[in-house]
Amino acid sequence: MAKPQGKVKIEWSPEFAYAMGLLATDGCLFGGRCIDLTSKDKEQLLNFLTALKINVKIGLKSRGGKNDKKYFRVQFGDILFYKFLISIGITPSKSKTMEEIKIPNIYFFDFVRGCFDGDGCFYSYWDPRWKSSFMYYVVFASASKKYIRWMQGRLKIILGIKGHITSAKGKSCEQLKYAKKESLQLLHAIYYKKGVICLSRKRLKIKLALGILGERL
Repeated sequence: MAKPQGKVKIEWSPEFAYAMGLLATDGCLFGGRCIDLTSKDKEQLLNFLTALKINVKIGLKSRGGKNDKKYFRVQFGDILFYKFLISIGITPSKSKTMEEIKIPNIYFFDFVRGCFDGDGCFYSYWDPRWKSSFMYYVVFASASKKYIRWMQGRLKIILGIKGHITSAKGKSCEQLKYAKKESLQLLHAIYYKKGVICLSRKRLKIKLALGILGERL
């Protein structure tokens, strides 16, 4: 008797690990079979579908509010994939329950790149306290304290970078931040070659900022 087949082929690769990063940050699991990914960037969802090698319609979702903004959404059912996600640590109500994510070491930075494209950010500025001092940071955000500490610990073990965690007043999420030297080391690990799947606007923003200091990405 043939084994049941799901929509998603569960097979580790750089692209598959990247998709796990997107789901760990922007994804949602519900109903015992449904997977949802919502983003303001259509490219994000196109990357997600490409990474998983599936053909699912990209729809629109309203989050309500005064401006009633529309977001792009991919939603599909796959019981086997749903169970796999839970087995590696991506769970329903993940903002409260997510801790360690079981990612093969060889694909860890593809996963991190997915997390960065999901809930991460990069910003830079000229520091007025020192002449010609250009600062930049790589930041990861999460409502799960255990998850953000796990990420910090893994990056310290693999790259030797420490970073620091901050909690914003009035907000339930924590931020893991890496400044200048450490962030550059991390960025080169995330974008380890030219053609890796990623959100192009973020990579371009980083590339332009690093270019100010003559750094390449």
